[in-house]
Amino acid sequence: MMRGARPMLMAIAVFAVIGMSVSSISLYHHFGSSKSSFCDFGETFNCDMVNRSIYSTVLGIPVALIGILGYALLLVLATRFREKAETPWMLLLASVLGLGFAIYLTYIEGAVLGVWCVLCLSSLACIVSITVLASTLAARSLWQAAAPDPD
Repeated sequence: MMRGARPMLMAIAVFAVIGMSVSSISLYHHFGSSKSSFCDFGETFNCDMVNRSIYSTVLGIPVALIGILGYALLLVLATRFREKAETPWMLLLASVLGLGFAIYLTYIEGAVLGVWCVLCLSSLACIVSITVLASTLAARSLWQAAAPDPD
């Protein structure tokens, strides 16, 4: 394992678990049949409106389920595969893809729906954090590979 990687991998794992939790709550509300007040803070903040819009699924798959699976992949990479040399790059690729998807969904919330979801914004914060950490890991990996061996 690369020097100094363990705390960053643990932080990625923690953010992935938080992201999975937020996405799970969102998925629960996606399939809810009644309107909830869980995340209803007026006209501009309403998770139900976002979570039940036509944009809440991709090819019939709930966006929240895609989030759960994406965060699960990041969690596995940060824990089970943390010893592999290519893991920082795999984490970076997966997190950048997740961040791109989250930015697209955030655009839909603000520009198309005109309403924000606190759960979605929380997930965005998680994937931004993971992407920053994964970028740092990848940069360190590159730097350490280029550094002369002290032996």
